[in-house]
Amino acid sequence: MRGLIGKKIGMTRVFDEDGRIVPVTVIEAGPCLVTQVKTAKRDGYEAVQVGFGDRKLKHTTKPLQGHFEAAKISAQKVLVEFDKVPGFDYKSGQSFHVGLFNEGEFVSVSGTSKGKGFAGVIKRHNFARQRKTHGNGHTERAPGSIGQASDPSRVFPGMRMAGHHGNSKVTVENLEVVKVDIENNQLLVKGAVPGARNGTVIISK
Repeated sequence: MRGLIGKKIGMTRVFDEDGRIVPVTVIEAGPCLVTQVKTAKRDGYEAVQVGFGDRKLKHTTKPLQGHFEAAKISAQKVLVEFDKVPGFDYKSGQSFHVGLFNEGEFVSVSGTSKGKGFAGVIKRHNFARQRKTHGNGHTERAPGSIGQASDPSRVFPGMRMAGHHGNSKVTVENLEVVKVDIENNQLLVKGAVPGARNGTVIISK
């Protein structure tokens, strides 16, 4: 299995062998159930679809109910596809847990970042503030010039301006696995991962 779906529990700290503080994020990783094994002959590509978290049946659409019944598993809250590991025989209903990872290896964690609403260029793009005096006139947090005048007579696409900040998919790569707690199904990774507490994250090898 290439990875797992998990839930961000929060941040804490642990101590290494030398007594130094290591900031870690606690992730509840799995158990993830195989809901579908996709093949090139039937689906056009190779992949394995897994689910995480229980979903109430009344909140599940009829097509999804049939999908889960075919796999003979309960309704799942989140569905994600991973690449297959060559040579491994995947079957519907299989369960994968946090034992998939080893202490010391590096993983990538993807999640949805916290939404910050409509933000200005200082908060959104880390612009510097303009000076407050010498005729500037209350525009110290304004973005300044955004382009030329008569030529090209337009603002180029991608210009950094004020707008919606956050609430987008973010991937943090090369996070070290500090501890694997199989009993509690928890993974401790060094550093911060995207999103708020209880947010869904994807841990990839």
